[in-house]
Parts: sequence; C-alpha cells; structure tokens
Amino acid sequence: MKYAIVKDVIQLLEEFDAENKSNTYSSDVDGFKAWLCVKESSRLNSAGNEPYWEGKEEGRSLESAISTSLVHLNRYAKSYSKSAISESDFATQEDFIYLINLKAFGAMTKMELIKKNVHEKPVGMLIINRLIKLGWVEQTDSEIDKRTKVINITRSGLLSLENQMQKIRTATNIVAGNLNYSEKIELIRILDKLEKFHHPIFSRNIDSKKLIDVVSKEYSFMKN
Repeated sequence: MKYAIVKDVIQLLEEFDAENKSNTYSSDVDGFKAWLCVKESSRLNSAGNEPYWEGKEEGRSLESAISTSLVHLNRYAKSYSKSAISESDFATQEDFIYLINLKAFGAMTKMELIKKNVHEKPVGMLIINRLIKLGWVEQTDSEIDKRTKVINITRSGLLSLENQMQKIRTATNIVAGNLNYSEKIELIRILDKLEKFHHPIFSRNIDSKKLIDVVSKEYSFMKN
C-alpha cells in the first residue's frame, strides 16, 4: 500500500473536521464525500475563467443573468410538472406540492401551509379550497386549540399523490438535468443561501409598491 495516499486522506479528514464545525455536512462518510465534491468543484471553478453569459459584452450584469436564468428554470420546471400531472385530476403543480408538504410535515393550519409554499393568501386559499373540493384534504379541529382548524391529507389524497409519484419523481430528475453529484451539492448550498436571504423578507408581507425600496435601503450592498 502507498502510505502517502493514506497520509493525504487523513489530512483531508482533518480539514473536513476543521471546516465542518457548523455541521453543514453530516459527520460520516456521506458527509465527507459531499464536502470533498464541493471542495474539488470550487477548486476547478476558481482555476477556470469567468463564465460567459448572454449580453456580457454589452455590459449586462451578473445579477441580470442570474435573475433571468432563475425565471427560465422555473418555467422549464413547470413544463415538466405539467407533463407529470397530465391525464390526472391535478390542475397545477401546486396541487401536488401542497399534498406532498402535508404528507411530509403532517397537519397544519391553512396559513402555515400557504407560507410553506411561499404563496400569498388569496392564491393559497384557492388551491386549498380546490383540494378540499376534490376530497384530497380535510379540515379538522386542532388538538392544541379547538378554535383553530387544521388541514390534513386524506386517504384519497394520499392515493392520488401516490398514483402520480413516479411521473413526479421523473420530472424532478429531469429538472436537475446533466449536473453531476458535486454540482448538485454546490447548487443546493447556493440556492439555500438565496432562500435564507429572501424568505424572511417575503414573510414580512411588505406592500409590493414599497418592496424594492425597503429591501434596497436595508441591504445597501444591493446598490453596488
């Protein structure tokens, strides 16, 4: 055995332990592999040239390219979701996302469910009412506070969800496209960072007329 390799692996494990104090990764082999993939991907990216984006020569900003790409990716994802629920009673992808959240996290109030899906109340209520009409969710009294109603997924809802899950999983896999494992891990970290930035702002329900002004004043770096 080449003991130099063992020495290098031990050194990497020491680096992993030192950099993972916040438990970003699980403290096991899977966590170490994920950390290693991201580390190698970051090294390769830093060694390469700055990527090209459409309009770069004309002065188009990084932020503009990112925003446009996110909008486009959302539309692509919706097209695959639409295909996944074709020939079913699901009207939109939001229907099954609401059911998936109820299945995963259990009963919750209407507003908790709407906020979890990052919707405004009117839109969320339309989706919930449609699911109630289909018999896929039901309202019951909260065990904690009888004055409060909570939403539960029904047996019919679970069955409808299960009947479409294979197509939904396939659509999900397609959305991830040709990214390799390390790229997926890195993308999750980046998207999670954006999510943690935007979600608290969204949760404040700032009037849309004032939203940009409020956020740009509170986060001065956005003016740069």
